[in-house]
Amino acid sequence: MSRMLRRLPWWLAAAALAIGCLIWIYPFLWMVSASLKTSAEVFTKGLDLLPGGDPAWDNYERAWVSADFGKYLLNTVIVTVCTVVVVVVRCAMAGYAIARHDFRGRRIVMGVLIATLFVPAGYTIIPLVDLAQRLGMLNSLTGMVLAMSGAAHVAAILLYVGYFRGIPKELTESALLDGAGFATVFFRIMLPLAKPVTATVTVLTFLSTWNAFFLPLVFTFSRPDLRTVSVGMLAFVGENTTDWSGMAAAATISLLPVVALFIALQRYFVEGIAGAVKS
Repeated sequence: MSRMLRRLPWWLAAAALAIGCLIWIYPFLWMVSASLKTSAEVFTKGLDLLPGGDPAWDNYERAWVSADFGKYLLNTVIVTVCTVVVVVVRCAMAGYAIARHDFRGRRIVMGVLIATLFVPAGYTIIPLVDLAQRLGMLNSLTGMVLAMSGAAHVAAILLYVGYFRGIPKELTESALLDGAGFATVFFRIMLPLAKPVTATVTVLTFLSTWNAFFLPLVFTFSRPDLRTVSVGMLAFVGENTTDWSGMAAAATISLLPVVALFIALQRYFVEGIAGAVKS
């Protein structure tokens, strides 16, 4: 009995955390449940997670085929992967230059970067669209990638700055004495060492690009075939009705790559955040 009383606070804490986790993931569970219900059951069953009859697997077929969600998913994968590659390389090089090179105006550059955090994203949409139109990239995936990756991405740069500052300078100096140039030191030594931060930036950029709505909507306004998954959700919204079960199925499909990526990189994600903050 005394042992059980000693463990009572632990059980209470575990129960509180379990309830909190259930509340936290309940919207996701309800979305998956709604994807297996009929449109009528979405409203009649309320918060109940179990369908009234057999699971309506045809919702996924309707979302994939009828709503052309397979094409939207392919467009999203292309845009997201290209954006992640550009952002990782660009932010890593910027973070390395700021962290390891004492050039004139470095404080000004950092101040300008941090100041961009206070500029709302909606304020930049007009010059972006105008520039893309002048370059002939408005209704193309290439223009969308450049628009997504062309932002400041200050958080990613600061993560690389913090991590590169923690790497001993003797490592870079030894490579330079051996005849290695800037590109060799960066791509073959520094960037592989920053694998945890790269995983963190990859996850953050992947999430922001995958879930982006406003910018892909503007860049594909006259080309519905180039829509991404977030904009493709509009296919389930009609003038008078909304296909909620089909939308839930499409949302479930679109979330699977995000969940898979985070599970695969979660260890590096935590290490990257901890390492950058510690540095």
